[in-house]
Amino acid sequence: MTDEELWGQVRAGVSEAFGLLFERHAQAVFAYCLRRTGTWAVAEDLVSVVFMETWRKRTSVTVEESLLPWLYTVALGVTRNHQRARKRYKTALDKVAPQPADDDHADDVARRVDAEARTRTVIAELEKLPAGEREVLEMSAWSDLSQAQIARVLGIPVGTVKSRLARAQRTVRGALVEEAL
Repeated sequence: MTDEELWGQVRAGVSEAFGLLFERHAQAVFAYCLRRTGTWAVAEDLVSVVFMETWRKRTSVTVEESLLPWLYTVALGVTRNHQRARKRYKTALDKVAPQPADDDHADDVARRVDAEARTRTVIAELEKLPAGEREVLEMSAWSDLSQAQIARVLGIPVGTVKSRLARAQRTVRGALVEEAL
């Protein structure tokens, strides 16, 4: 059954159809949120918010072919909101004295922290890009969307997607080469 057919059932009140759409797309939305935030637990929380917002808007959203472009649109907004909240939280924390770190970490936790640190390093490099270029590069690299679908998600022309993607790729390649030297 296609996303469009399932979405029709969702709009008709069949909650099981929404569950099928969740199972079909949750991993892709999680991967996108993880790459945008760099934190596994936060990404899991944001996936819940994305699907909650999707459910909330079910009567006003029309799906053509795939629900995934709409989910990425919602995920983009949710991650933007999270990043703004994180910055406000960090500003507030900077005003409080730091607490000593707990050195008793299990190996699994240490591996996760290392993985998150590597992801944050990549995110830090991506944050140097202008917002428009970063969003296009992330959508291109981390989703199965075509350039036309990315244009729809971001509300920009396809030509703009292509030019932003080319500029972002040149910048990222240049940064990787400099870092390797």
